[in-house]
Amino acid sequence: MGIGKLFLTSISSGVITQEDLKWIANNQLNFSRCEKTTASRLGQLVDSGQIQLGCRL
Repeated sequence: MGIGKLFLTSISSGVITQEDLKWIANNQLNFSRCEKTTASRLGQLVDSGQIQLGCRL
């Protein structure tokens, strides 16, 4: 899974999982500039409460 797909999945469901966050943390050094911006935006959405930490069914 790439950061783009992860971003879109999280936006549409309103949920991001612990595994997704772990994947971002483990791969962030390999991200392009655009991917870093996407990850940062995802973090802002989590911080603001628009995306919740949880699990997808």
